[in-house]
Amino acid sequence: MGETWGALAVAVVGVIGTMGAALMTQSRADRLKRHELQAMARQQLDERAHAEQVRRDEAHAAARRELTDLRRACYISLNTTARQYQTAQINMLHALRARNEADIQACVGPLEERRLAMRDSYAEAQMIVPHRVLEDARAASRQLNDTYGLLKRLLADSPADDGPLGALEIETEMSWALLSDLRAGMRSDLGVDEDSQL
Repeated sequence: MGETWGALAVAVVGVIGTMGAALMTQSRADRLKRHELQAMARQQLDERAHAEQVRRDEAHAAARRELTDLRRACYISLNTTARQYQTAQINMLHALRARNEADIQACVGPLEERRLAMRDSYAEAQMIVPHRVLEDARAASRQLNDTYGLLKRLLADSPADDGPLGALEIETEMSWALLSDLRAGMRSDLGVDEDSQL
């Protein structure tokens, strides 16, 4: 009977060992599977976070491109209208110097149109351009308007000598300098000058 119990004990231990090994194997497999699932979940979270970051970066880059395009369009308009306004002033200066009443009258309408276009373009710039460029735009606009005021006074007074016309030429030269500063500021803001050096 002792041998039977011994054999039975060996059989029970063998069965328990076999079952224990199977349970341990299953437990390890389950633990390994959990680790794999957790690693996959972390990887998916990392991929989602990376994809979201890429999406935000692309949206930010698109917004910057849109702002740059908006500034470029505003700068083109501001530069064009300022130059046309100044050209209209110079045309009036030449007409006044020639004392040709028909030319003077022909210049009045375009001068006023260019002044209004410049006002509108400057108003748009006030909403779009950065402060450093707006300072240049403000100085150029003020100078052009000062020149316009001098032209209007000359038109009203009809001076007999060329003295006031000399003052008008000085004002025009000051406008050229301020418009050059404005153009340089706009080009710098757009990175045009830096690109040409690459």
